Amino acid sequence: MPESSVLNAPVAPSPSPASSPASSDPPELADLLAFARAAAADPQVLAQLALHPSERTWVRLDGPGGSEAWVIGWPPGSETGWHDHGGSSGAFVTSRGELSELSLVVPLPTAGWRSLELEEGVDRHRLLPAGRGRAFGPHHVHQVINPSKVLHAVSVHCYYPPLPQLRRYARAGDVLRVAQVEVPEQW
Repeated sequence: MPESSVLNAPVAPSPSPASSPASSDPPELADLLAFARAAAADPQVLAQLALHPSERTWVRLDGPGGSEAWVIGWPPGSETGWHDHGGSSGAFVTSRGELSELSLVVPLPTAGWRSLELEEGVDRHRLLPAGRGRAFGPHHVHQVINPSKVLHAVSVHCYYPPLPQLRRYARAGDVLRVAQVEVPEQW
């Protein structure tokens, strides 16, 4: 979840039946990605998000199969910093603008360490223009950035199970260190 933001009231898109598994079955990564893609293309969902000139904003959505989703507004140059999703799997799709994702190609454990030295070559960089997205597993560590100096970006993110916590990392070269652990009440 974004570090600083203006919180908006929750709304729920009307997901297509094909993207909503039965409520007793946990959603697959494909379900999360399909939901994020559908919500990112839905003008009624996007209209619920107020944009702020210098702070990220978000609106919470109910996702498929008990997941949670967020529509996030990204002012020019904003970023998340390095973080994970507390063991939740997820997906996100850029709706407007372009996002840049820096991620690690190795799964990291979600607990039991404070500092790791990363091997050379574990960094991945993706550009995600409007309409593009990706899904990820429970050990995903990344940083998301709006690289534009002038345009807002908007994206939809979906997580299962709903985010139990978010660990933020400080990164200095190849050393990744746990900097802070946040729980939902802090967002």
